[in-house]
Amino acid sequence: MSPPTDRPSATEPRTLATHPERSSRQSFPIFRAAGEPPKGPFERFLSLFADVRGGEGANALLLAFNVFLLLGAYYMLKPAREALILAEFGAEQKAYAAAGQALLLIGIVPLYGWMATRLPRMPLISTTAVFFASNLVVFYLLGQAGLRLGVVFYIWLGIFNVFVVSQFWAFANDLYTEGQGRRLFPLVGVGASLGAWVGAATVEPLIEGLAFTPFTLMLAGAAVLMVALSITVVVNRRSVRRTPEHERIDRKTLGKEGGFELVFRDRYLFWIAILIVLLNLVNTTGEYLLGRVVTANAAALFPAVEQLDESRAYVGVFYGSFYATVNLVGFLLQLLVASRAIRYLGVRGSLFILPVLALVNYSVIAVAPLLAVIRVGKILENSTDYSIQNTVRQALFLPTTREAKYKAKAAIDTFGTRFGDVTSAGIVLGGSAIGAATSAFAWFNVGLTVAWLGVAGRIAREHRKKTV
Repeated sequence: MSPPTDRPSATEPRTLATHPERSSRQSFPIFRAAGEPPKGPFERFLSLFADVRGGEGANALLLAFNVFLLLGAYYMLKPAREALILAEFGAEQKAYAAAGQALLLIGIVPLYGWMATRLPRMPLISTTAVFFASNLVVFYLLGQAGLRLGVVFYIWLGIFNVFVVSQFWAFANDLYTEGQGRRLFPLVGVGASLGAWVGAATVEPLIEGLAFTPFTLMLAGAAVLMVALSITVVVNRRSVRRTPEHERIDRKTLGKEGGFELVFRDRYLFWIAILIVLLNLVNTTGEYLLGRVVTANAAALFPAVEQLDESRAYVGVFYGSFYATVNLVGFLLQLLVASRAIRYLGVRGSLFILPVLALVNYSVIAVAPLLAVIRVGKILENSTDYSIQNTVRQALFLPTTREAKYKAKAAIDTFGTRFGDVTSAGIVLGGSAIGAATSAFAWFNVGLTVAWLGVAGRIAREHRKKTV
């Protein structure tokens, strides 16, 4: 399929979040614009990590705490997901379950777009958060009744994660100008990295110390999600009180264009969608390689059917430790490297960091497909994905319309992500059918990362056109 050729004209009106501070990269961390309020002590401290200016610290920290809670909840739930699906069904079934996510998203994305056309942003965000929190309570009750929920919960959590996090970053894009977003998104992203680390690190003590089950973790996740919603309400009220423009945007609903329609109409959005597909195809195939080895170890240690609970606990503890390490490294990268990467390389240059790392990672795994090698490689890849790459992904939407920020972004972040997972499931199915070795899957990922580098180049060219 050839990419779309239409893109917004140079005369198309842009929203609040597109035009000021074109040269903000030159201001890190001491420049102050004319008329800007002075920095307080806390903002001066934050300027050690990002270009935070007078009056920006409080909202940036609240947004960071908001996404801290969202990622903390997800990473409490993610080991629960792994424990259920791997212990009950195995690594292959985990890969195939992604197809169910993609099929559901074909209907969910247009439904979300329909809601966004009719609801202002806070009712839209509130409805989504309450829906997902209530789902977790239902899962807890079903789990307590003894039902096997591995596949269903795996599908649900994949949809939950991409939707809730995508919606948060759409909200952040809506609040900030393009220059502010480039400067402050790395700081907001520190909350995501820290939340992911803390959420994953809590799983092992909760399971081993307090006898939490995967279902108890679900109930805790629902409570955290509702606290995160309350923070969103506070940030929105602060922003609306600040300027009439923010108040107008808060009340305004979106245009009628659907998310998929926007993606196929705009070349820039189209190539971002292709990037997300490739990124998740590579990452999910790598996750399969890791899960395959972990499952084999669990089966060797606990071979009897009556040892299912021990097998679940082993997998849960392993992934809790793995994700904790990933997110600790990701937190450090986000805190110390992300803002500086965007400052020196820009958004476009930073696009190439992760694919280059993935190319090296899978080349090494292909030669030495050992558990220790895969674990270290995935830690480096995932931590960079969740920090620098994630910040760049969100910043790519700063020069787009509000419709693109909410609808197209939701379509790309959800369906694009899961379509990559489905494609990976097909690779797993075909590779398993022919008895492919771990190294064969790694070599396949090497080829995909070369294509990924090419797509990053296309996005960089389109991004330049939108920001000149």
